[in-house]
Amino acid sequence: MRILRRYLYWLHTRWPAGRVEKLPVAGEDGSTNIPGLYITGDLRGIPLLKFAADSGARVVHTICADPAFVAARTAAEKEDARVVDLAIIGGGVSGIAAALEARARGLSFRLFEASELFSTVANFPKQKPIYTYPRDMKPVGALQVTADVKEALFEELSGQARAAGIQAETARAERVQSREGILEVTLAGGEIVRARRVVCALGQSGDFRRLGIPGEDLEDKVYNRLHDPNDFARKDVLVVGGGDTAIETAIALVQAGARVTVSYRQGAFSRPKAENLEQLDALAWNSAGSLRLLMSTMVKEIRAQTVDIQTPDGRVEMIPNDVVFVMIGRDAPLDFFRRSGVRIRGDWSLKMAAGFAGFVAFCIALYNWKSGGRLGNLFYQRHWWPVSIADAAPDPASLTGVILTSASSPSFWYTLVYSLIIVVFGIRRIRRRRTPYVTAQTAVLMAIQVLPLFLLPEILLPYLGKNHLLPAGLLDALFPVADYGNGREYWRAYGLILAWPLNVYNVFTAHPLPWWLAIAFVQTCVLIPLAIFFWGKGAYCGWVCSCGALAETLGDTQRTKMVHGPGWNRANAFGQGVLAVAVVLLVVRIIGWTQPADSWANRVSPVFLDRYKWIVDVFLAGVVGYGFYFWFSGRVWCRFACPLAALMHIYARFSRFGIVAEKKKCISCNVCTSVCHQGIDVMSFANKGLTMQDPQCVRCSACVQSCPTGVLSFAQVDRGGKVLKTDRLAASPVRLREH
Repeated sequence: MRILRRYLYWLHTRWPAGRVEKLPVAGEDGSTNIPGLYITGDLRGIPLLKFAADSGARVVHTICADPAFVAARTAAEKEDARVVDLAIIGGGVSGIAAALEARARGLSFRLFEASELFSTVANFPKQKPIYTYPRDMKPVGALQVTADVKEALFEELSGQARAAGIQAETARAERVQSREGILEVTLAGGEIVRARRVVCALGQSGDFRRLGIPGEDLEDKVYNRLHDPNDFARKDVLVVGGGDTAIETAIALVQAGARVTVSYRQGAFSRPKAENLEQLDALAWNSAGSLRLLMSTMVKEIRAQTVDIQTPDGRVEMIPNDVVFVMIGRDAPLDFFRRSGVRIRGDWSLKMAAGFAGFVAFCIALYNWKSGGRLGNLFYQRHWWPVSIADAAPDPASLTGVILTSASSPSFWYTLVYSLIIVVFGIRRIRRRRTPYVTAQTAVLMAIQVLPLFLLPEILLPYLGKNHLLPAGLLDALFPVADYGNGREYWRAYGLILAWPLNVYNVFTAHPLPWWLAIAFVQTCVLIPLAIFFWGKGAYCGWVCSCGALAETLGDTQRTKMVHGPGWNRANAFGQGVLAVAVVLLVVRIIGWTQPADSWANRVSPVFLDRYKWIVDVFLAGVVGYGFYFWFSGRVWCRFACPLAALMHIYARFSRFGIVAEKKKCISCNVCTSVCHQGIDVMSFANKGLTMQDPQCVRCSACVQSCPTGVLSFAQVDRGGKVLKTDRLAASPVRLREH
């Protein structure tokens, strides 16, 4: 077991495995599953002022471009003032941007804020520096952000709202419900506001996160925000947390003359901006003992005059203390969205569970039928399937005859539909992503699926073979004569793309086929390792494989559903077990070739193959791989169970491929991690400025494409992490605009 743990650590478990925060599910335009309800601002996953302002204005653009909204406004009686065009919940940057845009477009609206306009900015510490990333970005709409200090920013934003006459009603929204095409916003106190559309710009306005320790509720002792650092001069202060807010709080307190201790549960700061860390390091060296950093520690208890902190070695240290700042963030206001019926990422409902169970049942039936199981036999016995469809062809060797013969098999129709799905959703992906990388990658995936993985085995080779347009020796070597279909085993042509052990059937035969053994060896042991050395595992998984093709097209909008975390990271090792079974299967088959026909190896080989087919190919790759698609992302099979991917993980440990990061541009928004449908904690690399070389990466470009500040890029690096070459094919829209 120790050897196995060391192997898995070397292979994969050494990499970070952060989780993804639960947020409401919203489309790229802010729309939710509740028609007419939109989400904007921080809850879209990007905690930047400029993005908040931009998304607020753009949501109003989207609403005004909606024909249903235009028709509803036109049909409404002008004297009916009880229904407003827009109800805006939240008076922060995004909400005010939406209100300004609504005013400019002549929409009637009501704006609700539970405390005060721009309350998040108002609660920043005095003289807090403001990082207005991206610096060259100009948000759509009237609200603009230029100030770089808290006080100036608050006045700048408030001034723009006052100049436009924007005022908020002090009220807290409890829920939103749809009734007869109108959205009803229920306020605390019972008032119901009726609106044609609702914009939720709440931000991270949920409850402050708690430590869950004794003494956390002590009044005048424990705080979650810092207003004036000067109030704590010459006091012993503990700051708990490791993000930007915690670091900025510590810096402000030290500069005000406090004696500050920072406790953080991790061994190093990874989330704060580079500027904050540089300033913190400078203070740690030059503050004459006023700043103490306690890494890998946990606060155990808070008392009136002291605090207990557990050190990395397990000891509990009692330190003198006057005040504690717990700066570990706030939870999103998920209860509000749940009451309103908005789907939350990672939440399950009875309806969702029923849909999942029903789709898995459909996949069980589909793959049983396609693979010649009992359901498929039932189709033939009841004559529900046209097994004699080829009889309609006047000439079996004609193109029509070949197609009709192939069409008598369920696998023909399955592959046809599979290919059509990849083409249709591939075109949609190209239109949606609009980067040179995605365009090229998707076009290659579509071409490989249509040509060598459908037309070649199902139509072209049978047609050429039946018309004697291919050498007989080539046909005998690669496609032996069979008593079914088009007369030869043209299905073996799938092995030209789907390498061993993803496709075991060209190798696992009763008698060795030397050419297929050679092809499989060159593919698996020469070509794929070479490609991985330069371009990573994604050279095959992201650009060639049919499983990857469906994941990157049909599954493109499902990638945020992949599970993350340490436990799931360890579950990746399951694929190594499937790989081991495939290797044992091959060894037994090779032994059988050297033994008499009645030897134990030849007796058990068909049994092994049959079990492997139904457990791995049908159940894991088919039922689980596609049955879980719309609930756990399109890469469940690729990540957890594919034996070829498991083999390529080993190759990838020696690869030059990596995703490099510009740490100074990273804002720790976690978008890169949330869109990774391989479960990789990309942000843990990016906010440290490290090269991401997790062997799970399939080079899909989602993290690079989705990064709002253009932090990430594909590259080749040496063993020391030095960048040897950066990809020329642009995958980041931000970098594309910059150049």
